[in-house]
Amino acid sequence: MASVVGTDDLLLVTLDTLRFDVAAELAAAGRIPHLTRLLPGGVWERRHAPGSFTYASHQAIFAGFLPTPAQPGPHPRLFAARFAGSETTAEGTFVYDAPDLVSGLAEAGYRTVCIGGVGFFNRQGPLGNVLPGLFQESHWEPEFGVASPVSFEAQVRRAEEIVSSLPRDQRLFLFVNVAALHQPNWFHLPGATREAGDSRATHAAALEYVDRHIGRLFAAASSRRRCFAIVSSDHGTAYGDDGYTGHRLGHEVVWTVPYAQFFLPGPAESPAGGQSGETR
Repeated sequence: MASVVGTDDLLLVTLDTLRFDVAAELAAAGRIPHLTRLLPGGVWERRHAPGSFTYASHQAIFAGFLPTPAQPGPHPRLFAARFAGSETTAEGTFVYDAPDLVSGLAEAGYRTVCIGGVGFFNRQGPLGNVLPGLFQESHWEPEFGVASPVSFEAQVRRAEEIVSSLPRDQRLFLFVNVAALHQPNWFHLPGATREAGDSRATHAAALEYVDRHIGRLFAAASSRRRCFAIVSSDHGTAYGDDGYTGHRLGHEVVWTVPYAQFFLPGPAESPAGGQSGETR
């Protein structure tokens, strides 16, 4: 990342509450083709979340602690604040002298933009201002939130507007917190009802909904130059697994998340070059 920051645009997408097992099953079954074609090897990487709910996990992510590979480490990090004794800061790590990654990228010349989704990004109270307050520019409206059946489409439209308004030489760090997977999500499955509520199947349908529109987000993010993208869940959620429902708890389906990183080629690059699925 030390050679990527300052050259490429950056996109971080958190698919809020997405479970690893559901993401892996849909990729294997060909049900999320737009995501799968960009996943290295066509599969999600299994990782461990840095927190069991949105606020905790994003505080860690914005400090440079992305979900950790689910095998023994240590695992060098892409981003890290400069501090003595770090065992996961490597030669290629982008190291910043700031309290958080967002501020570090701003100091490196990036325009930092947040498009929020779940309530921790809604700026409707002091707590909802903490995470979006890290960014130079933040956006949230009810149409982006968990109760909106068209939340991701609305977020993508806003992303397209933001990118198109930037000077071409301005580097961009765009963060999108996708609310569509979070409960309530029953309305994404044809035939489901509010009374029946959310389920693993409606969670899967919500991911299919996101996949139908995420190509536009990738196109916008890479419309000016090559873009390094990270797409990950922040934590999973339980639907009756071993009697558990929801998250902010210590179950395997909450702590295990899907993760992917890849380059999106810019307008001057050919997708045939393989860079869209390349990792570094």
